[in-house]
Amino acid sequence: MVSQRCKIVVKEVFNKLGFSYIIVDMGVVDIMDNISDDQRSEIRLALHNYGLELIDDKKTLLIEKIKSVIIEMVHFSGETPKTNFSDYLSEKLKYDYTYMANLFSEVQGITIESFIISHKIERVKELIIYNEFNLTEIAWQMHYSSVAHLSNQFKKITGLTPTHFKNLKDKRRQAIEDVGNI
Repeated sequence: MVSQRCKIVVKEVFNKLGFSYIIVDMGVVDIMDNISDDQRSEIRLALHNYGLELIDDKKTLLIEKIKSVIIEMVHFSGETPKTNFSDYLSEKLKYDYTYMANLFSEVQGITIESFIISHKIERVKELIIYNEFNLTEIAWQMHYSSVAHLSNQFKKITGLTPTHFKNLKDKRRQAIEDVGNI
């Protein structure tokens, strides 16, 4: 679950199936009761009908948690961690960063850093489209060291300068769940 809409859909599925949940958060549902294999299959099918999947493999679950923390931080949180991101991620998920980085790269085919950069650039596109901030303000808000650093990274990812992107009539963005997927 990488968006508020996903969380709403998951709550709706669990309510329709009559399962009580404690919390539905980005990538996690904590249910009150133990469920049988048949109930798990029923949940899996209901989620699949909405394009969602039930993940119960520990490594895959960790990958989804890493993605959720990154997406939450970049797209929905008003602030970026005060420490470097590797320490933040380790503290938040209670795993060694090297282990998470190796697992993420192995499974996703890209590094955590590349995933973060892809999401930051997608967020920058969104801020450019909204036209509420100038590039200096966007660079500061997204914790780039300078407008030049932002511009270089933006061009490397999109092939366009931020200014050229802003002037396009058809500004293309990706759905959050598709960003950083190969």
